[in-house]
Amino acid sequence: MAGIQGSSRSALDSETLQALGFDPALGRKFAAGIEAGLLRDLHVVVAARSGQTFLEYYGTGPDENWGTSLGDVAFDADTLHDLRSVTKSVTGLLYGIALDRGLVPSLDASLYEQFPEYGDLAKDPARAGITINHALTMTLGMEWDENRPYYDPLNSEIAMENAPDRYRFVLERPIIAEPGTRWIYSGGSVALIGAIIERGTGKRLPDFAQEVLFAPLDIAKFHWSAGHDGVASAASGLRLTAPDLLKIGTLFVQKGAWNGQRIVSEDWVAQSLAPAILSTEDGLGYGRLWFSGDAPAPAFADPRPWYAGFGNGGQRLWLMPDAGIAAVIYSGKYNFWDAWITPTRVWREIILANFLEA
Repeated sequence: MAGIQGSSRSALDSETLQALGFDPALGRKFAAGIEAGLLRDLHVVVAARSGQTFLEYYGTGPDENWGTSLGDVAFDADTLHDLRSVTKSVTGLLYGIALDRGLVPSLDASLYEQFPEYGDLAKDPARAGITINHALTMTLGMEWDENRPYYDPLNSEIAMENAPDRYRFVLERPIIAEPGTRWIYSGGSVALIGAIIERGTGKRLPDFAQEVLFAPLDIAKFHWSAGHDGVASAASGLRLTAPDLLKIGTLFVQKGAWNGQRIVSEDWVAQSLAPAILSTEDGLGYGRLWFSGDAPAPAFADPRPWYAGFGNGGQRLWLMPDAGIAAVIYSGKYNFWDAWITPTRVWREIILANFLEA
């Protein structure tokens, strides 16, 4: 891959950084990691504690828009970037907002009842007990393969996008496990959640997001990629600037409130982050479209829980609510198996390792 160039800086002076509980040398350590080649392929890093940004980095390097090359891009605070599967976590948030407003069914409602046009599939006894919650926790028990690269037409999400009917494609997948018993990563499950939001609200997913989430958070600029059928991808299509994605992370850290306004219920935030599945394929927990785990920090005697939206290529929205920390990392290593390494190092070895006072 082409090299990434850029500049990093602590957004605050050393005294303020220290007051926020961080090692004043955090910015220098991050810059050293870039210069040494230990932190590679980064596009943007923006991190905040208690709403105060303490680290920013904007690089220059090759980028894509949902698989289409954009060439070399000089990133800044106003540059849109693919979230890829971090989109899933935003879609889960939108379901919670719609649920708070009584616009969508409860989580224990039958999934197939939301798609009456596929009555032939609903007659299958093996599918009768599948609920909306199974879709939100990726425990549908249906065959799905996103382990292939996203340029492979046999990747299930790509096959769904190429199918004449995306929802039938998902709903007719073979049942290979009892619903609720096995976690299988599935963009198809999130496509169904997006459809239920649209049917319940009577609005396209981007329009509903603009009304109930983006406008209240003063997010004026976004793009939501859509398939050949015009349906916005609920699983991977959203593009946001890093500071605006950080607002969504801060919203979760603040338990659903923003500038004194309730955006989503505190109960939905708790339900979203609480692990419904204790072990995914990678050994992580998984809530309602959020990964979870724990990590050490010098400020705490014991490891503390973190939560994150993960996206192909190294896109991350990290949260540690116990510490009031949210961090956005954008990277350009799409479809590489090791894309997770750099964003994980930034999170654990730069941000958390230099967090000294709770």
